[in-house]
Amino acid sequence: MLKTDAIIIGAGPCGLSAAIHLQRLGLDVLLIEKGSIVNSIHSYPTHQTFFSSSMKLSIGNIPFITAKDKPQRNDALVYYRTVAELEQLTINSGETVLSVEKTGQVFHLTTDKGVYEASYVVVATGYYDQPNRLEAVGADLPNVHHYFKEAHPYFRKNVVVIGGKNSAVDAALELERAGANVTVVYRGASYSPSVKPWILPGFESLVNNGKIRMIFQATVEEIRRDAVRIRTETGVEEIESDTVFAMIGYHPDYNFLGSIGIELEQESGCPLYNEETMETSVEDLYIAGVIAAGNNANSIFIENGRHHGEAIALSISEKMKANC
Repeated sequence: MLKTDAIIIGAGPCGLSAAIHLQRLGLDVLLIEKGSIVNSIHSYPTHQTFFSSSMKLSIGNIPFITAKDKPQRNDALVYYRTVAELEQLTINSGETVLSVEKTGQVFHLTTDKGVYEASYVVVATGYYDQPNRLEAVGADLPNVHHYFKEAHPYFRKNVVVIGGKNSAVDAALELERAGANVTVVYRGASYSPSVKPWILPGFESLVNNGKIRMIFQATVEEIRRDAVRIRTETGVEEIESDTVFAMIGYHPDYNFLGSIGIELEQESGCPLYNEETMETSVEDLYIAGVIAAGNNANSIFIENGRHHGEAIALSISEKMKANC
């Protein structure tokens, strides 16, 4: 059994930030990540451009310098790897936490590779591994995907993109450029206000010129291997489709959070925590990053979630002083 001061579950940007600040307190810190370092960013589309500037994505007061103001996916991968090296962070990647239990003042963590003890635990697991599911017949067919990587395989294919926010619009744009026949189906009455302002004019232009078909106020009723059936205000329509991208958002792993004792608000899905310290109702158990937002993932991003580590470090620092 390995004993350490603090364990952070999840090695995304917010988990890395928390590790840096805790390590600077003099604590021994271990990050446990079931995928690779910044796994969610690695899963982004190959040519993804961030909404935030590189400065707002930086952590640990280590500059993130790029040629363009808004970095792309690969820029971020290089930066966060470099930060992990500079800060000499200990990261167990490819290891899944199965359970977290607290006995007295000590947390016991069991993973698929070992057992650990720690005085403090920070959960920074994000939400990208938990896509929202469609309530439609055929939603689990193999031609339905919740992640978009790149458009090349869909040249001259009929593709239906479900959703109307950034991930859906980005995917539709890349697919159209690669020669796919793209239809976007969205339940909203107009474009989401969260769509990045610098890409919406180009997207609307493609819609207006018939390059992309955009259908608002539409509900998906059934997905088949060759078509998608939708219902709109004017009735039922079937759209030919080889592939479906259901880009309808993601959510935290509520089962895991509940299993380790974190209480959740039923309606919002938000964990109950102290907003000043990020500490949950379980003493010495903290959260960091987008999971603090529950179902409203658009309220916390890297640029504000990265500061959670500072709040956690301050809280633990005060506890350490009180115990001296």
